[in-house]
Amino acid sequence: MHKTLIVTNDFPPRPGGIQAFLHNMALRLEPDRLVVYASTWKRGREGAEATAAFDAEQPFTVVRDRTTMLLPTPRVTARATSLLREHGCTSVWFGAAAPLGLMGPALRRAGARRLVATSHGHEAGWAQLPGSRALLRRIGEGTDTITYLGEYTRSRIAAALTPDAADRMVHLPPGVDEKTFHPDSGGAAIRAELGLSDRPVVVCVSRLVPRKGQDTLILAMPRILARVPDAVLLVVGGGPYEQDLRKLAHRVGVADAVRFTGAVPWAQLPAHYGAGDVFAMPCRTRRGGLDVEGLGIVYLEASATGLPVVAGDSGGAPDAVLDGETGWVVRGGTDDAAVAGTGERIVTLLQDLELRRRMGERGRRWVEETWRWDLLAERLRALL
Repeated sequence: MHKTLIVTNDFPPRPGGIQAFLHNMALRLEPDRLVVYASTWKRGREGAEATAAFDAEQPFTVVRDRTTMLLPTPRVTARATSLLREHGCTSVWFGAAAPLGLMGPALRRAGARRLVATSHGHEAGWAQLPGSRALLRRIGEGTDTITYLGEYTRSRIAAALTPDAADRMVHLPPGVDEKTFHPDSGGAAIRAELGLSDRPVVVCVSRLVPRKGQDTLILAMPRILARVPDAVLLVVGGGPYEQDLRKLAHRVGVADAVRFTGAVPWAQLPAHYGAGDVFAMPCRTRRGGLDVEGLGIVYLEASATGLPVVAGDSGGAPDAVLDGETGWVVRGGTDDAAVAGTGERIVTLLQDLELRRRMGERGRRWVEETWRWDLLAERLRALL
């Protein structure tokens, strides 16, 4: 019987978009034909208890390594090959191509017939540096296919591969659960809870790090408030940039118009999207292209919720927007032109209910037609 071994660092309860991608795909594979080999989320009793509770709820087998970060070391490679043989797996899915895909040849020798490695944004960064570029080339040669999120990541990763490996790349983006993210997800209750029922709301759902562009939104708020005086920016999520963002809101003089929720449980995210009238995350590329947005699943989740989106132009983010139909792509950054452009698009949407409705409905249809998990999981099954 065909079975698949997933080898990954990116698996819940560790939070994040890649983790959600892997887990959602895993749930759509046959559970008795799946084994997951993953790193431990965090050390200590709390992390161990959360991990054990999560693993116990899964319909498939989860094996945790003692480390918090799997690397293609001899020990980890030996453990992966042992699990492959023990469970009779004939295919392997590397949750992140780099660096775990370097184990491909060893797993092939152990009996794996299909090796699939999924790339995210960081592999595009690897492709720019000589040393990591050579390792990425080895991964392409040692696996059957490297999947990519969108055209941005494909073009940059393909440039580091041999022509044969580049030709074998396959599009496999994350999907959206359209039954979870929908226009009636509970946004009105969140607005009421936060005292925002009668105010236009710009919502940003994301981890708080500089690349995501929450600072651009805060800098744009004076321009937005000048034309939509009761507007509010709802910043949903936690992260290391939060204190800097709070200080920026005070410095710019818009602290009263910016609300921070902190980290929100995953089950409450759909309602927090629904609390907005417009979704905005003007992400930008940093560190010479090494810190880049791979796709931006948040834009698609917002579209599924029926919101128009304002997206930054970092990496593959534009792949998650039909520019002019489901929202707009703006130039990311904190310079005056980028801030003004972002603010102008947001004001236009806040002042035009019919435009918001039209873009939101088009985004919902696009998700249903193209981005549903079931459609994308079928593509993965075929690859495996």
